[in-house]
Amino acid sequence: MSDERQSGFRDAEQDIRTASDIPDTPQTRAPAYRLAFADEDFLLRDELRPVRLQLELLKPEMMMAEKGIESTIVLFGGARIPRPADAANARTDTLRGLAAFYDEARSFARLMTERSLKTGGTRDVIVTGGGPGVMEAGNRGALDAGGHSIGLNIVLPFEQAPNEYVTPGLCFNFHYFAIRKMHFLMRANVVAVFPGGFGTLDEFFETLTLIQTGRMRKVPILLFGRAFWESILNFDALAEAGTISEADLDLFRFVETAEEAIAAIDSWEGAGERRQDIPGR
Repeated sequence: MSDERQSGFRDAEQDIRTASDIPDTPQTRAPAYRLAFADEDFLLRDELRPVRLQLELLKPEMMMAEKGIESTIVLFGGARIPRPADAANARTDTLRGLAAFYDEARSFARLMTERSLKTGGTRDVIVTGGGPGVMEAGNRGALDAGGHSIGLNIVLPFEQAPNEYVTPGLCFNFHYFAIRKMHFLMRANVVAVFPGGFGTLDEFFETLTLIQTGRMRKVPILLFGRAFWESILNFDALAEAGTISEADLDLFRFVETAEEAIAAIDSWEGAGERRQDIPGR
């Protein structure tokens, strides 16, 4: 291991190497003899789910801390939003019209990364789901600025390989959606939500719920594309019905462009004083 160890005990990595050189006998070939932490069959048992949840929380947390990541700018948005150059091949007219948000996400990420680099590049680092569409645009914008960015990928039954613009050392893969969403918000200073589908809605509503219930500090939530959002969600109807309060409508703002989004961030209550809190800690 590359890290300095203070313990006087023999470390686990040494024992893995030693165990690979033991005599081949019926006893050593038996699954029971494998070191527990090096036994994949054991680690994948249903009873070990709590351990896997903990590992999935710890690995990205430790690696981001080692990279010095202090805070992030989160980009949520649809994997199906096409690049403008590919818009003509989109499945629907709506998707073709939403292609402009690819460029807005890319510009927003570039501008925010340029700001981040002025203060060392460890604060307000772009984080996306690491996939195509809006996610690709976010990671690409960060690279345009010469900065690094984070990708939180997840294993799905189809595609979902990380896009080529994620910083390799900050590209993570998840099994549990819940832990992935926690990592999105643990360091978040801003949450930018672009048009998307079920996944984007899930991430957006979880963020709103955590802030509404006081489980997460208030940060700017920016909805790109008022026309899209108001065509699929009637926020005012929720307030009129009394299922949310009028004040809850102030938890987010609509924006159309990267420049408008940055102006909203700079004018948001508490701008410049945001710190790194972990929801629920």
